[in-house]
Amino acid sequence: MNQFHLIASIAERDVMRYTPAGIPIVSATLRHVSEQIEAGIPRQIEFEMIAVAAGEISGRFNQAELGVMFAFTGFLARKNRNSKSLVFHVTDFGAYSPDH
Repeated sequence: MNQFHLIASIAERDVMRYTPAGIPIVSATLRHVSEQIEAGIPRQIEFEMIAVAAGEISGRFNQAELGVMFAFTGFLARKNRNSKSLVFHVTDFGAYSPDH
């Protein structure tokens, strides 16, 4: 199963565009910062990844505040058929608090 969950903030966002079929789509860069335990040792993790939101979710994604932490859900897919790069396709997201 290809299901990806990520706690991140939206660092940058492109202007909403439309596919040839008229589906709204928004691309963005998500930024994740956390501390993870690997082999019993704390490790500082920081990365950015490209994400897209298409269809109904794109409106909320387009309006979401930059720099605020969200819990994102979706799947990973190649950027295009010939690419080895992955893109996170966001299918849902919501507010995140460390207590949850």
